[in-house]
Amino acid sequence: MHTVELLLDDALEAGVRSLWDRLHAAGLASLARHRHVTNRPHVTLVSAVSLAGLPVLPLPLDTVLGPVRLLGRALAREVADTPALRRLQNDVWQAVGSEHPHYAPGRWIPHVSLALNVPPDQQKAACALLADIPPVAGRLIAARSYDTGSRTVTML
Repeated sequence: MHTVELLLDDALEAGVRSLWDRLHAAGLASLARHRHVTNRPHVTLVSAVSLAGLPVLPLPLDTVLGPVRLLGRALAREVADTPALRRLQNDVWQAVGSEHPHYAPGRWIPHVSLALNVPPDQQKAACALLADIPPVAGRLIAARSYDTGSRTVTML
Protein backbone atom coordinates (compact mmCIF):
# COMPACT_ATOMS: atom_id res chain seq x y z
CA MET A 1 0.00 0.00 0.00
CA HIS A 2 1.05 3.57 -0.67
CA THR A 3 -0.11 6.60 1.25
CA VAL A 4 -0.41 10.18 0.10
CA GLU A 5 0.57 12.42 3.01
CA LEU A 6 0.79 16.18 3.42
CA LEU A 7 3.66 17.54 5.48
CA LEU A 8 3.45 20.43 7.92
CA ASP A 9 5.55 23.58 7.86
CA ASP A 10 8.45 23.70 10.33
CA ALA A 11 6.54 25.53 13.07
CA LEU A 12 3.52 23.21 12.92
CA GLU A 13 5.76 20.14 12.86
CA ALA A 14 7.70 21.37 15.90
CA GLY A 15 4.41 22.00 17.70
CA VAL A 16 3.14 18.48 17.01
CA ARG A 17 6.47 16.98 18.09
CA SER A 18 6.23 18.96 21.34
CA LEU A 19 2.82 17.36 21.97
CA TRP A 20 4.33 13.93 21.29
CA ASP A 21 7.01 14.75 23.88
CA ARG A 22 4.46 16.07 26.38
CA LEU A 23 2.48 12.84 26.18
CA HIS A 24 5.63 10.76 26.49
CA ALA A 25 6.86 12.75 29.52
CA ALA A 26 3.51 12.06 31.21
CA GLY A 27 3.97 8.33 30.66
CA LEU A 28 1.21 8.16 28.05
CA ALA A 29 1.11 6.62 24.58
CA SER A 30 2.80 8.86 22.05
CA LEU A 31 4.35 8.81 18.60
CA ALA A 32 7.50 10.19 20.26
CA ARG A 33 8.25 6.56 21.05
CA HIS A 34 8.00 5.52 17.37
CA ARG A 35 11.60 5.67 16.21
CA HIS A 36 11.30 4.68 12.52
CA VAL A 37 13.20 7.18 10.36
CA THR A 38 10.02 7.99 8.42
CA ASN A 39 8.09 9.02 11.55
CA ARG A 40 7.01 12.60 10.91
CA PRO A 41 3.82 14.57 11.60
CA HIS A 42 1.54 14.49 8.56
CA VAL A 43 -2.02 14.46 7.25
CA THR A 44 -2.85 11.27 5.33
CA LEU A 45 -5.14 11.88 2.36
CA VAL A 46 -5.46 8.30 1.14
CA SER A 47 -3.90 4.85 1.16
CA ALA A 48 -4.02 2.97 -2.14
CA VAL A 49 -2.55 -0.02 -3.94
CA SER A 50 -1.09 2.26 -6.63
CA LEU A 51 -0.53 5.97 -7.06
CA ALA A 52 -0.90 5.79 -10.85
CA GLY A 53 -2.91 8.79 -12.00
CA LEU A 54 -2.05 10.91 -8.97
CA PRO A 55 -2.59 14.57 -9.91
CA VAL A 56 -0.19 17.38 -9.19
CA LEU A 57 -0.97 18.51 -5.66
CA PRO A 58 -1.64 22.26 -5.29
CA LEU A 59 0.62 23.05 -2.36
CA PRO A 60 1.13 24.87 -0.09
CA LEU A 61 -2.28 25.05 1.56
CA ASP A 62 -3.13 27.19 4.55
CA THR A 63 -4.36 25.18 7.51
CA VAL A 64 -5.24 25.36 11.19
CA LEU A 65 -4.53 22.64 13.71
CA GLY A 66 -7.35 22.50 16.20
CA PRO A 67 -8.30 20.55 19.30
CA VAL A 68 -7.23 17.06 20.29
CA ARG A 69 -9.69 14.20 20.04
CA LEU A 70 -9.88 10.45 19.95
CA LEU A 71 -10.47 8.71 16.64
CA GLY A 72 -11.12 5.18 17.81
CA ARG A 73 -7.98 4.36 19.82
CA ALA A 74 -5.86 7.02 18.10
CA LEU A 75 -5.23 10.39 19.71
CA ALA A 76 -5.20 13.07 17.05
CA ARG A 77 -5.09 16.81 16.53
CA GLU A 78 -7.88 17.99 14.25
CA VAL A 79 -6.96 19.72 11.00
CA ALA A 80 -9.37 22.40 9.75
CA ASP A 81 -11.62 20.83 7.14
CA THR A 82 -11.41 23.63 4.58
CA PRO A 83 -12.99 23.50 1.12
CA ALA A 84 -9.51 23.52 -0.47
CA LEU A 85 -8.33 20.56 1.63
CA ARG A 86 -11.58 18.67 1.04
CA ARG A 87 -11.26 19.24 -2.75
CA LEU A 88 -7.66 18.04 -2.73
CA GLN A 89 -8.50 14.89 -0.78
CA ASN A 90 -11.45 14.18 -3.07
CA ASP A 91 -9.28 14.66 -6.18
CA VAL A 92 -6.63 12.29 -4.84
CA TRP A 93 -9.28 9.71 -3.87
CA GLN A 94 -10.88 9.90 -7.30
CA ALA A 95 -7.50 9.58 -9.05
CA VAL A 96 -6.07 6.61 -7.12
CA GLY A 97 -9.00 5.07 -5.24
CA SER A 98 -8.58 3.22 -1.99
CA GLU A 99 -9.51 -0.03 -0.32
CA HIS A 100 -9.99 1.77 3.01
CA PRO A 101 -13.50 3.19 3.44
CA HIS A 102 -12.40 5.70 6.12
CA TYR A 103 -10.57 7.62 3.34
CA ALA A 104 -13.73 7.92 1.23
CA PRO A 105 -14.81 11.51 0.64
CA GLY A 106 -17.40 12.41 3.24
CA ARG A 107 -15.97 9.88 5.72
CA TRP A 108 -12.35 11.06 5.81
CA ILE A 109 -11.44 13.09 8.92
CA PRO A 110 -8.42 15.37 8.47
CA HIS A 111 -6.05 15.01 11.41
CA VAL A 112 -2.46 14.65 12.57
CA SER A 113 -1.86 11.62 14.78
CA LEU A 114 -0.35 12.11 18.22
CA ALA A 115 -0.58 8.51 19.48
CA LEU A 116 -1.85 5.23 18.07
CA ASN A 117 -3.52 2.40 19.97
CA VAL A 118 -3.94 4.43 23.15
CA PRO A 119 -4.86 2.01 25.94
CA PRO A 120 -8.37 2.62 27.28
CA ASP A 121 -7.01 3.46 30.73
CA GLN A 122 -4.88 6.30 29.25
CA GLN A 123 -7.44 7.90 26.93
CA LYS A 124 -9.07 10.25 29.44
CA ALA A 125 -5.69 11.41 30.82
CA ALA A 126 -4.24 12.00 27.36
CA CYS A 127 -7.22 14.11 26.30
CA ALA A 128 -7.14 16.07 29.56
CA LEU A 129 -3.40 16.71 29.28
CA LEU A 130 -3.85 18.35 25.87
CA ALA A 131 -7.27 19.93 26.37
CA ASP A 132 -5.87 23.44 26.76
CA ILE A 133 -3.87 23.75 23.55
CA PRO A 134 -4.97 26.66 21.35
CA PRO A 135 -5.54 26.43 17.61
CA VAL A 136 -2.47 27.21 15.53
CA ALA A 137 -2.31 28.35 11.91
CA GLY A 138 0.28 27.29 9.39
CA ARG A 139 0.70 25.58 6.06
CA LEU A 140 0.75 22.14 4.52
CA ILE A 141 3.88 22.55 2.44
CA ALA A 142 4.81 19.29 0.71
CA ALA A 143 3.60 15.78 -0.03
CA ARG A 144 5.12 12.34 0.28
CA SER A 145 4.14 8.72 -0.09
CA TYR A 146 4.91 5.98 2.40
CA ASP A 147 5.23 2.46 0.99
CA THR A 148 4.03 0.07 3.69
CA GLY A 149 5.76 -2.86 2.02
CA SER A 150 9.27 -1.46 1.80
CA ARG A 151 8.78 1.01 4.69
CA THR A 152 10.25 3.79 2.56
CA VAL A 153 9.20 7.33 1.75
CA THR A 154 9.10 9.05 -1.62
CA MET A 155 8.61 12.79 -1.92
CA LEU A 156 5.83 13.68 -4.35
